[in-house]
Amino acid sequence: MSQEWHNFLVQQGAQFTDGVAQCFDNSNTELHNLHDSTCVSDLSQFGTIKVTGDEAQKFLQNLLSSDINAVNDKTAQLSSFNSPKGRMIATFLIWRQGADYFLQLPRSLTPAIQKKLSMYVMRSKVTISDASDEIVSLGLAGRNADHLIKQNNMDVPENDWAVMQHQNTCIIRFPDNRYQLNTNVSQAIYFWGKLSGNVTFSGSSYWDWLTIRAGIPVITPATQEQFVLQMTNLDLLGGVSFNKGCYPGQEIVARTHYLGKQKRRMFLAHIDSDHAPEPGNEIFSEDMPGQPCGMIMNACVSPGGGYDLLAVMQLSSYETQQVHLDSIMGAKLNFLQLPYSFPTN
Repeated sequence: MSQEWHNFLVQQGAQFTDGVAQCFDNSNTELHNLHDSTCVSDLSQFGTIKVTGDEAQKFLQNLLSSDINAVNDKTAQLSSFNSPKGRMIATFLIWRQGADYFLQLPRSLTPAIQKKLSMYVMRSKVTISDASDEIVSLGLAGRNADHLIKQNNMDVPENDWAVMQHQNTCIIRFPDNRYQLNTNVSQAIYFWGKLSGNVTFSGSSYWDWLTIRAGIPVITPATQEQFVLQMTNLDLLGGVSFNKGCYPGQEIVARTHYLGKQKRRMFLAHIDSDHAPEPGNEIFSEDMPGQPCGMIMNACVSPGGGYDLLAVMQLSSYETQQVHLDSIMGAKLNFLQLPYSFPTN
């Protein structure tokens, strides 16, 4: 985050933890007050890697799980970077502006993933840089979100993962009718002023909760190399191509797709507990005594109280057993409906 944007958010009342704007309210009630509002969230929990150069498209196509050739000025997508064993090292939101590709991921992973991607450059005509200080990302959600975009004389993307380009700003539409605005600092400050009075401003937690409710997985340091992408439903969200050439982990991902019945999937759940679930926490069920049946992918405080979470687990445990956090005696997971369906095997 640039110092200019940080200082601006402080002036607006932002409360920071570890460099992330957590809320704009000194109380602990911000999430509860936002649920029925049209909200603008500062997305400083994410960093952005910029990949540019004559061979940027080819470079990314050979490294990531999705079809990078389909990313253009009008289309964004989800993707993943995997180990040779097919385990996810990072998940990305990818968009393109001109000839430049932007890969957004949790800020805590950005330096390490930038370094790891750079190891593959070799003689390729590619430059990889950290653009986190150049780009401000704002999340816009709520019933009036599209109307407010139009009021600012900008076109609204009509389809999921569609992109609209407006000078220094690109707008990406998410499947749950959310919008992400990627822009520069001066334009972000301008938008903030234009939207003031029509929206409620929020920190990272509200956007993270909406992402969980949308069933979109986000790899964090605690869950790196824990899952093959199908376990996290990334295949159901357009984050993998089974028609492209090789990339790290491709053989495992393809084998899982073509030869084996999927034994693990990611589910949405709610938990009422005094103990906050964290990514990497294990979950347990009676059909697997003494060993975990899965792991928490992402978790966040719910506006209605308790916590909402995404958990990867054995299908057999989900279908037949009660599932608990940390131990068989822990708090029970109450499962909720994901906004998409699993394929029938």
